[in-house]
Amino acid sequence: QVQLVESGGGLVQAGGSLRLSCAAFARTSLNYAMGWFRQAPGKEREFVAAISWSGGSIEYADSVKGRFTISRDNAKNTVYLQMNSLKPEDTAIYYCAADTRMYYSGKNPEAYEHWGQGTQVTVSS
Repeated sequence: QVQLVESGGGLVQAGGSLRLSCAAFARTSLNYAMGWFRQAPGKEREFVAAISWSGGSIEYADSVKGRFTISRDNAKNTVYLQMNSLKPEDTAIYYCAADTRMYYSGKNPEAYEHWGQGTQVTVSS
């Protein structure tokens, strides 16, 4: 069983930055694929970014390329999402997800077994 706990969300003005963290807790080795997704009010959950266990494979949604950076620190069992140049349309609940079966899982949310509770990000104009 894997427990994921997100933190770092909040209220920020357009153009500002936030750094989200996702701490993973498990009994066994935590070498697995991780991803960030988000869900805005009235919209479906959408892919934001994904990273492989080693960090060698990374993918971003077109809407966040050049502004967001995903990274991980396996020694701390933590994945990060650095969000710069935030826009009002980035407002959403952000979820981290883990797939313990794969090295890299990409943008398909159905590939991920475990999900955090989410953290709210609100960007004001």
